[in-house]
Amino acid sequence: MLFKPPTARARTDIASPTASASAASRSGNAFAPLTGEQSDEVMHAAWAAGVRYFDTSPWYGLGLSERRMGHVLADHPRDEFVISTKVGRLLTAAPAPADKPRAMWKSASPFTFRYDYTADGTRRSIEDSLQRLGLARIDVVFIHDLSPDHFKEKWTEQFDVAAKGAIPALTKLRNEGVIKGWGFGVNDVEPCLRALEVADPDVFLLATQYSLVRHKAPLKELFPKCEQRGVSIVVGAPFNSGLLAGKERYNYRNHMPPEIKLRADRRAAIAKEHGTDLRTASLQFCAAPKAVCSVIPRASSGKQIEENTIRCRPRSRGSSGPR
Repeated sequence: MLFKPPTARARTDIASPTASASAASRSGNAFAPLTGEQSDEVMHAAWAAGVRYFDTSPWYGLGLSERRMGHVLADHPRDEFVISTKVGRLLTAAPAPADKPRAMWKSASPFTFRYDYTADGTRRSIEDSLQRLGLARIDVVFIHDLSPDHFKEKWTEQFDVAAKGAIPALTKLRNEGVIKGWGFGVNDVEPCLRALEVADPDVFLLATQYSLVRHKAPLKELFPKCEQRGVSIVVGAPFNSGLLAGKERYNYRNHMPPEIKLRADRRAAIAKEHGTDLRTASLQFCAAPKAVCSVIPRASSGKQIEENTIRCRPRSRGSSGPR
């Protein structure tokens, strides 16, 4: 049986991925700044639409996303939503953010960071997140960005650190009932496959890897093993961080590989032939596999939340998507 966080509303909003667009808002100011009021609007719209799964991270806006999400969720009964955050980076106060996060996070919090996948670093990260969120507990914890796209060939060295530190620490917290589950939140299938070999994860957040234009490795390598082990998948960045939503951006970069753009254009044409749009096709595609428990497109307005929620709903044959 696939892992499903045991929270009342999670049975509809996480276990059935087409029930809603489980929300990860742009509360961390990715690519363009949102005011606090705009971030609140997105969160309130998500709740009103029935979304009950919220994903965040210390990395998003260098703590800003956690603070903003916690501010809104504090007004709701704790047992009525599921929240996941991440470990692997520890934040430290600094006069200004480091150059790398400044490039992605606009108007980020005044912190810098360092990677830490040790047991002590994991426990400290969770405590820091609880304080930023203003919550008494976190449901799911992902080991964040421990993958080749961040560490290149040295990612296996970091994985060895996590295998002795973060992984046993999170397993212990789960077994003690402090968290409901743990896994990896990455942009590559390799760390997930390695985790299945050496540990007992519950859920993976796989971003940018399973979409209408890129899906071979998850389908052939990861999803079958997850189904065998009862491990579920949260699909992140179902629009490849903008491409499939009409943005000139692919996988967090402004560079657009010509073959990927051509593939997206072909998918858009096929969607139109079938009376729908590329965004709806993308979300329905990502929600379809048995291993997938949730899909988390980002949104920067209440309108986008409402549209994504509608697009994630099961569709009858011949029905069209939002216009």
